[in-house]
Amino acid sequence: MTRSEINRTIREAEAFMASFGYVLPPFANWGPEEMAQRRGDIGNIVAAGLGWDITDFGMGDFGKNGLLLFTARNGRLSDLKRGGGMLYAEKAMISRQNQVTPNHTHILKTEDIINRGGGTLIVELFGGRDGVCDPHLGTTILCDGIARTLPPGGRLHLQPGESVTLMPGDWHSFWAEGSDVFVAEVSTVNDDAADNIFQDNRVTRFSGIEEDEQPYRLLVPDYAEWLK
Repeated sequence: MTRSEINRTIREAEAFMASFGYVLPPFANWGPEEMAQRRGDIGNIVAAGLGWDITDFGMGDFGKNGLLLFTARNGRLSDLKRGGGMLYAEKAMISRQNQVTPNHTHILKTEDIINRGGGTLIVELFGGRDGVCDPHLGTTILCDGIARTLPPGGRLHLQPGESVTLMPGDWHSFWAEGSDVFVAEVSTVNDDAADNIFQDNRVTRFSGIEEDEQPYRLLVPDYAEWLK
């Protein structure tokens, strides 16, 4: 992705989230210079991977395969493993109309995916065996606390206010229909560097960036370079 496309996407996301009354934390509005000036104060933001994240999943077409995310809070894997402390994470996301987040699952993370407003969020589900998606296996999930058993490739149509709970081994892809969707994710500790398994091995979690202009906001993957 180009930096100009990323900058434009963040500006659009700020307006879209605000239209639903969602207020981002203060650091969401800091540019690169302010982030750098506050480097001594934001160690936990950097270590926890909080902030903006935009990906085309390495596929080169953000409109077709992509997702915008903002991680507002995230605990520590060490706490999750010992069973005490900050065990949770929260993200705000925008799934654009017909923009697919590719089929994947997680090794550790359990998550609630919530339609907070906009169009219909389509979630396509498969079961798996030994860490591999099984196209012939369905799964049972919870939708707002109610169990639903789906056949392989079964699709949920989540309307605003509806949600699904996904466990490790629940293979899922999702996209918006009708219009863009403001999506919330509440989960156990999030580790985007190591906890995502994609069905298509060409897919990557983070995108390369072509630097054609200065960043409007830093992305989480920018921190290592820009906040040395």
